[in-house]
Amino acid sequence: MILNYIWVSFFLIAFVVSLVKLIFFQDVEVFPHMLQSTFDMAKTGFEISIALTGVMSLWLGLMKIGERAGIVPILSKLVGPFFSRLFPEVPKDHPATGSIIMNFSANILGLDNAATPLGLKAMKELQELNPNKDTASNAQIMFLVLNTSGLTVIPLSIIADRATLGAVNPTSIFIPTLIATFCSTIVGLIYLSIKQRINLLEPVVLAYLVGLSAIVWAGVSYFASLPQEELQRQSTLFTSVIIITIIVSFLLLGLRRRIPLFETFVEGAKEGFETSIKIIPFLIAILVGIGLFRTSGALTYIIQGIAWVFGLMNINTDFVEALPVAFLKPLSGQAARGMMIEVSKSVGPDSFVANLAAIFRGCAETTFYILAVYFGSVSVRKTRYALTGGLIADVAGIIAAIFVGYMFFH
Repeated sequence: MILNYIWVSFFLIAFVVSLVKLIFFQDVEVFPHMLQSTFDMAKTGFEISIALTGVMSLWLGLMKIGERAGIVPILSKLVGPFFSRLFPEVPKDHPATGSIIMNFSANILGLDNAATPLGLKAMKELQELNPNKDTASNAQIMFLVLNTSGLTVIPLSIIADRATLGAVNPTSIFIPTLIATFCSTIVGLIYLSIKQRINLLEPVVLAYLVGLSAIVWAGVSYFASLPQEELQRQSTLFTSVIIITIIVSFLLLGLRRRIPLFETFVEGAKEGFETSIKIIPFLIAILVGIGLFRTSGALTYIIQGIAWVFGLMNINTDFVEALPVAFLKPLSGQAARGMMIEVSKSVGPDSFVANLAAIFRGCAETTFYILAVYFGSVSVRKTRYALTGGLIADVAGIIAAIFVGYMFFH
């Protein structure tokens, strides 16, 4: 329900701001630009959904093979004790467990194209366990908030963009981004543990969290020690090997179980096609609202207001120039990317603002997009505190990004 109010607020705020600009500043272009934005965003939403269809069909087809080949029990043995405590509503060896684990793994490795279809599949399977079909369950909220916290070990796309922009050291944001996104995830998890009464200090949960932290730190230490070109080469190789290994492992397990691989793949791929078509209206709705909000100039005024407030308190406001990326990321990944590129070009890719903009882009996820698409795919209307949890995680990531940005680059 809160997502509904925020979506309507995008339209109302955009309209009021544009009306003020027209009446008081004689900006005759604002409404035509807003109108064009609605068409552009509607087209973008449709194109994203259609482009997602192929990827969805591929991964849901492979996941169907993995399920029937017995991958879920294998994954459950590895992380079952941890996930059983975070998702107590999900029975042991339920297919949702495998999809959730695979989705988180893809997100951590920065494999967005693989993460989305796996996430949508997880939501569908969690919906089967949901007693109130129009209301988000605790398990669905936990899954989505951890998704929106955006934990990524290797921010490949950001590093690649910085290299294209001519940064002297495109990988300089690697460690700061990981620190910020790790803070985002931990804060989101703490918030949910309070809401859902999950004991994070339980020995099993604590052991997994400490172990994950150690693995993340080991990965950071290794990749941070590599030269720029070698880091990009090895990180690309690392993710590629993992994803191909997963695919081959599914097929080999399927052969061992003697299941009809091709027919099973087609069955799962059909589900991917149906899901992709189903999310089109939800995606178009949220993108049009975001487009109007940005085109009207409302976002710019908010950022200017923040700079004014911090200026009154005599706090350094150098970080404010990078804030548009932080505000746009929960709304649109492509908008945040475009803003980061624009900022880097205007102030230089190696400047404090450009480095901070890159960290902002990597420390959070497209919260509104994820909630609209994931909940829309299973027709959940009442999202409860999912949006609140996602935004709390985003804010934690943004605050952490500011601190590490000043620590590393100012």
